[in-house]
Amino acid sequence: MPPVPASSSTLDPDNLHAIFKAYDVRGTVGDQIDEVLARRVGGAFVAVTGAPTVAIGHDMRPSSPGLARAFAEGAAQAGADVVMIGLASTDQLYFASGHLDLAGVMFTASHNPAAYNGIKMCRPGARPIGAETGLLEIRDAVADEVTGDRRGSITERDVLAGYADHLLSLAPVRGRRLTVVVDAGNGMAGHTAPAVFDRLGDQVDLVPMYFELDGTFPNHEANPIEPANLVDLQERVLAEKADIGLAFDGDADRCFLVDERGELVSPSTLTGLIAARELAREPGSTIIHNLITSRSVPEIVGELGGTAVRTRVGHSFIKATMAETDAIFGGEHSGHFYFRDFWRADSGMLAALHALAALAEGEGPLSDLLAEYVRFSSSGEINSTVTDQAAVLEELETAHAGATGVALDHLDGLTVAHDDWWFNVRASNTEPLLRLNAEGKDEQTMARVRDDVLSVIRRDQ
Repeated sequence: MPPVPASSSTLDPDNLHAIFKAYDVRGTVGDQIDEVLARRVGGAFVAVTGAPTVAIGHDMRPSSPGLARAFAEGAAQAGADVVMIGLASTDQLYFASGHLDLAGVMFTASHNPAAYNGIKMCRPGARPIGAETGLLEIRDAVADEVTGDRRGSITERDVLAGYADHLLSLAPVRGRRLTVVVDAGNGMAGHTAPAVFDRLGDQVDLVPMYFELDGTFPNHEANPIEPANLVDLQERVLAEKADIGLAFDGDADRCFLVDERGELVSPSTLTGLIAARELAREPGSTIIHNLITSRSVPEIVGELGGTAVRTRVGHSFIKATMAETDAIFGGEHSGHFYFRDFWRADSGMLAALHALAALAEGEGPLSDLLAEYVRFSSSGEINSTVTDQAAVLEELETAHAGATGVALDHLDGLTVAHDDWWFNVRASNTEPLLRLNAEGKDEQTMARVRDDVLSVIRRDQ
């Protein structure tokens, strides 16, 4: 394949700077990401990481198989052997990277609409590659087509069964029989959930929703952080009189819960539950939580004798902090859950199994099980399209700087904290959005803070 002039293609430097984000590559297919780019990134990945072998997986988006194959060709041309694991969830790719001790690459745009695709990359053992750990070097190496001393091989390997067995070894589900509704959103949970739940046999009555793999997302966007995308699941849980509902995003690395009443469960609440389970297994361990997680999480961790460590949002930052602190578990309010024994990688399915295991071990409903982990009122994440993100953040900071009893920090975006409430506003790494999370001691306090901040964010809309 002859090189394409950078000035007339996805290899243009301006485009590369736009699509290489803090911890992955993300953009629209055709104008920002194509097979020419994927092939070049494959070569650059090998050149920068020195990986002798690379495992590559892809999601169900129409463009994903071709992009994955082009990346494989570029990596092989650069001298690396390639193991294609085919259709995979992102955590299945992390399993391959950890279990086989290989560098890994996943083609997915996660929860983004159908027009998008992207690339997540890691070193052997699922060690993350982000802006501070090699991603920008890969970006800068894309300009040169890399040719190695030898051409690597491209082979295929199925790791789905091993993935399912490993997850169930970490969170076995035993006890009473459960009725579980799973909304895969036409994403990769439609591929992984059958492999996992089939192994549970009579332990679970599975009610599948939207398991057909379809990257055009014909039923709803595979983005469960948006409440509108959970309505179908809520209704089905009630109709089936189910014990629990599970919703996964497009690449199935995030999981959201619905209780038996059809009520949404905050990811911070699930973080608290899993933290308690992990601390019971290894008392005194460190638990990571990102800065938009509920204050209930560090409270619970402290009460149970663990050490809570706060970090910024994003999988590469969470994983790095877990490695530095030897944390046993980490949770993000966005629905990502990280496990030391899963190579510090995030797995929505493993988080779901922890919830099922805790529920099966007890006698009461999910709402009762989780009640002790709900201590504050939260807004959830509210996204707003904003043209001048920096100006809005500056206005919010000016409005709160110097206020009595208020502390500000810039670990990730702007966090403003008071004894009775806090809020965080930060820019999206993948879209022109500002993301707001607010929490208060009660619903009234939270609503007041949320609405005050939104009035600034959305003033010009």
